[in-house]
Amino acid sequence: MTVTEDADGFIELDRVEKVFDVRKKTGFLKRERRQVRAVDSISFRVARGEMVGYIGPNGAGKSTTIKMLTGILTPSGGRLRVAGIDPSRERTRLAHRIGVVFGQRTTLWWDLPLIDSYRLMHRMYRIPDARYRANLDRCVELLQLADLLDVPVRQLSLGQRMRGDIAAALLHDPEVLYLDEPTIGLDVISKARVREFLRDLNAERGTTVLLTTHDLQDIEQLCSRVMVIDHGRLMYDGPLAGLHEAGESERTLVVDLDRELPPIDAPAPARVVRVEGPRQWLAFPAAQSAAPLVARIAAEYPLVDLSVREPDIEAVIARMYEERAIT
Repeated sequence: MTVTEDADGFIELDRVEKVFDVRKKTGFLKRERRQVRAVDSISFRVARGEMVGYIGPNGAGKSTTIKMLTGILTPSGGRLRVAGIDPSRERTRLAHRIGVVFGQRTTLWWDLPLIDSYRLMHRMYRIPDARYRANLDRCVELLQLADLLDVPVRQLSLGQRMRGDIAAALLHDPEVLYLDEPTIGLDVISKARVREFLRDLNAERGTTVLLTTHDLQDIEQLCSRVMVIDHGRLMYDGPLAGLHEAGESERTLVVDLDRELPPIDAPAPARVVRVEGPRQWLAFPAAQSAAPLVARIAAEYPLVDLSVREPDIEAVIARMYEERAIT
C-alpha cells in the first residue's frame, strides 16, 4: 500500500529501501562486491502520539530503519518523512524534535559525570533554563538517578546507563522518541519503572514512541500496535494478539508445587510439556490470558510459586514462515 500524507502520518515511509555495497575477500588480492538489501520497500505510517513496537530478529533491518528515521543514513530509494521533515536533508532541524536511545551505544560522555553530560546537552539543544531544570528534575526523580549524577558514565552499570540515556533523550522535550532495547540490562523492578515512565510520558505529553526490543513484555505493556520486520521486509502490522495468532505462538507457565505430583490436569488447549520433580511446565496460546489457568491451578494444587515466560520473537517469526510455506 502506498503511504499518502495525511493528519495520521506523523512518521511516514513509502516504499523505503536501503542497499549497502559489501566487499568480501575471495582470494589473494581479490575482492567480490555484492549488494545487501537491509530494508526492502517498507511502507508504514505512525500517527502522532502512537506507541508502536518495531520488532524482529537480529539483522532484520530494525536499526537501519531507525537510522534512516533519524537522518544518520540516507535511503537508497522511496520516500521518508518525520513530522513533514526529510531526515537525511534536514538532520539538524529534525534533531531538535526527536530523542534517540540505542541500547548498546550511549549518547553520554564516557569520562564525565552524568550531570555534566546533561549540562552539555542543555547548551547543545539550547533548552530554556526553566524547561531544562523541570525536565531534569522529573527524569531524575522517576528514573531514580539522584545518586548517580556525580558518577562518571564509564562507572555506571548497563542498567544505570540505560536510565541515564533515557533521561538525556528527553531533556529537550522531543515529539518523537526512538528506543532501541531500552530495558536491556535492567532488573525486574527497574524494567517496571522504565515502562511506567514511558507510559506516563506518552499519556501526559503525547510523545510518539517507536520501540524496538526483544522483550515482548515491553511491547505487551506499552504498545497497542506491533510491526514485525524480517530480511528487510514488513511481515506484520497490527495488534500483538494478532501476531501471536498468525504465528500460533505459545507462552509457558512454570509451576512450582510443594511436592512431586503427576502432570497437572490442565484444561485444553493448555498442556503439560515438561515435568521435573515438583516443577512443571505448561504451554498455552500466547493470545490467551494466563489468569484462568493460574486460578485453576492455585485452587486445585499445592502451589508454591509460578512464572510466565513469553514466546521468543524469532520462534514466532519462524512459525509465520512455516505457515506461509504450507499455504
